[in-house]
Amino acid sequence: MLTLVGTAVVVLDALAAGASLTVQLALGALVGIAAAIVMGVPMWRQDEGFTPAYIAASVLRKSRPDEVSFVDANVVHYLAGAMAGVLYAFVFLTSDMLFPDLPLFGVDAIPHLVATLFVMVWIYLLFAHFVLPRAGRSIYEERATAVRGQWLRSSLVFGVTMFVLAPAVFAGVA
Repeated sequence: MLTLVGTAVVVLDALAAGASLTVQLALGALVGIAAAIVMGVPMWRQDEGFTPAYIAASVLRKSRPDEVSFVDANVVHYLAGAMAGVLYAFVFLTSDMLFPDLPLFGVDAIPHLVATLFVMVWIYLLFAHFVLPRAGRSIYEERATAVRGQWLRSSLVFGVTMFVLAPAVFAGVA
């Protein structure tokens, strides 16, 4: 009987941890979407506009960027933001096991910094060196430097937004 109770406690703890993980990943997705919304403001103000989102959508659709609809570009943009937020949560939770506790606004500072920097670099490298080269020769040869520069600035805005917003959302949850 005691073994059965002990096993039930272990199972319930595992289920609670799984629910907590699900909640944390979902919160990460929400933070990523919010950061993508903020990131969109400077994207629209730059010379290339929302070009990176159109290019990403065109690569997924296997079409040219000028054939991508505004809705498709936005769906890809916000989906990428959500996925980057989930990646942030995963890297945060993983690195939280490796580094000592050093609270900063309700979250551990080192894992938060590691996760933010990792995601910021990852979204830039993914777009600049994986997505953009697959967008087609004309775009890659004619506008690659300008689009990469815009994506770098946009990635920095995404990272700063995540750095500020994530502690507010994750405080007390992680």
